[in-house]
Amino acid sequence: MVVGLAVLWPGGAPAHARTGVGFDRQTQQATVTEVVDVSCTSVHASGGAQAGSTSAAGGSSAQERAAGTCKKATIRVDSGEDRGRTFTEIVQPDQSRQLHRGEEVVVAYEPSAPRELQYSVADVNRRFPLALLAGIFALAVVLVGRLRGVMALVALAISFLVLNFFILPAILQGSNPLLVAVVGASAIMLIALYLCHGLSARTSVAVLGTLVSLLLIGVLGSLFIGWAALTGNTDDNTGLIHGLYPSIDMSGLLLAGVIIGSLGVLDDVTVTQTSAVWELHEANPSMGWRGLYRAGIRIGRDHIASVVNTLVLAYAGAALPLLLLFSIAQSSVGAVANSELVAEEIVRTLIGSIGLVASVPVTTALAALVVSADRPGSPAPDKVTNGTAVRGGRGRRRKR
Repeated sequence: MVVGLAVLWPGGAPAHARTGVGFDRQTQQATVTEVVDVSCTSVHASGGAQAGSTSAAGGSSAQERAAGTCKKATIRVDSGEDRGRTFTEIVQPDQSRQLHRGEEVVVAYEPSAPRELQYSVADVNRRFPLALLAGIFALAVVLVGRLRGVMALVALAISFLVLNFFILPAILQGSNPLLVAVVGASAIMLIALYLCHGLSARTSVAVLGTLVSLLLIGVLGSLFIGWAALTGNTDDNTGLIHGLYPSIDMSGLLLAGVIIGSLGVLDDVTVTQTSAVWELHEANPSMGWRGLYRAGIRIGRDHIASVVNTLVLAYAGAALPLLLLFSIAQSSVGAVANSELVAEEIVRTLIGSIGLVASVPVTTALAALVVSADRPGSPAPDKVTNGTAVRGGRGRRRKR
């Protein structure tokens, strides 16, 4: 892993000129200073009003909008070279996002456009509610988890650092996405598990079980992504990435996402299974590795049932708007599943689930072997002494 990090460590992603599309835009912070009602008829008659950038796709016709009451918002730029500059924007009545006085927004800046059209509202500024929610999350983790909770937060921060300073720049630089994902995921896993659970044989078993499962996911992902001819270029964001960095292997990027996305749930399964086997041995030291495996796998079956369902529902929830579009189009199940957008999610879900299922018997078997070899049970074969059977030298006697 250390060698992989050293070899693949990025020297910096290649620069590119901003396209002004999607996330690849110059943005500034701004505040809505005034909102007044205006006639949509007069706005459309003038022909020069700047329409809002937040309109919903497939809205009403121009005639229907013209009959309503629009809003004219004045926005003040709060950052950048044009700080203090104001501009106006017309908000249609059927737009999904309405602007309100005092609201903080993010505005897109296009320097090549005419001066009156250089700025437009791109989104709402959500930094405060997101920061507050993150603070509540961190507080809950620390209150319940105590020191383990603190270590978990530190591991989470390190995971983000690895993602932002190694995985993403290395892929943009042109390194193989699969290789980068494997090395980066291994680094995240080792740091997170050993930091949260300590240097012990128990943690090492969980690490080994996770690595075996990640290897299986990588092999299956590479096989079925190629077999199903999934390009990984299915939406505006991936199309923009491919346009800016055509050297990036988009199907490899898809596989890298499958590996990284499966890592978090894999950690949960392998750590839980390893802990279960260790606790079973503590409760009954006389249990051999076969007995430990059978008891552990019974626990693992319950874990499989809940985790796989959770994983499938998580992917389905993320793709819910897409599924609704297919439902509106009244497409058949076969047609929906065959489309690349849905096929990607199916392959992602099933490969991740196979890795999770495989991690249970693998980790349970490893844990049973290690704990029974490292801390063998003390009972020995029965010996007969003075007409009394002594079992394992523990002083438990039974009359013959």
